[in-house]
Amino acid sequence: MTPEQDLGEELRDALARSLEGYVPSAAPVDRILAAGRTRRARRRAAVLATAAVLAVGLILPLSRLAGGDTPTGPRIPAPPSRSAPATTAPAVRPQTEEVGRGTLDGQPWSVTLEFYPTWPEGFSVGPLPPGLRQQPVGGSLLCQRMFIGGVRIDHQGGPWSDCQPVDGAEDLSASGSMGLWGTHEKGTAGSRLFVSDAEPGVAYGVVTFADGTKTTAPVRTVPGTGYHAWAVAIRDGRTIAVVDEYDARHRRVSHSTEWR
Repeated sequence: MTPEQDLGEELRDALARSLEGYVPSAAPVDRILAAGRTRRARRRAAVLATAAVLAVGLILPLSRLAGGDTPTGPRIPAPPSRSAPATTAPAVRPQTEEVGRGTLDGQPWSVTLEFYPTWPEGFSVGPLPPGLRQQPVGGSLLCQRMFIGGVRIDHQGGPWSDCQPVDGAEDLSASGSMGLWGTHEKGTAGSRLFVSDAEPGVAYGVVTFADGTKTTAPVRTVPGTGYHAWAVAIRDGRTIAVVDEYDARHRRVSHSTEWR
């Protein structure tokens, strides 16, 4: 017998001896049955849950179509959304004071001061200077709205053409100016309005015309501010000789003759 045959015979004998010494353990029948029962119980619960969801999904649409409540009670409203509600910034409302009104050459006229505590949306101070990329922010706004015949004077310049930036409600730099305003020829002819942004202490103004007649107008103040003015309407063809301003004690505080 060759060496290879001797080695194969020894291996077969060793394998036979190992099989004779192995005693198999009993099959885990109890564990197998218990695992099977657990799996069946889980499948049954899943089927019942699915059936319940389908039933509720069917009942709710039917109850809504019928206009009634669900079988389990009144319809419960959906909880409010947690998302933040849309908000709109409130528009800046001006404080106003009517300076004067009446009829001029058969047309209504009026002058009103508007004070905006903060710049309203859309207002700008004009073209940006070189090197400045955006409008400066802040400050207040004072507007002098003048109308003749329902047309706002200087409306061609845009909605803010008769406004000026001011520093709060007591900016004295906005006081002391006077002007003639009209809808044509820059207020030098036709129906016109004379408006004075009176300085502190002025109580009323008097316009004396070339024919000797006079028109007196009291100062009106925007509530809560130091901004006040007075206004006189001038008929077509009339010429101004003198403009005087007086305080509450009727003492003259200003006098000018450069108007026409």
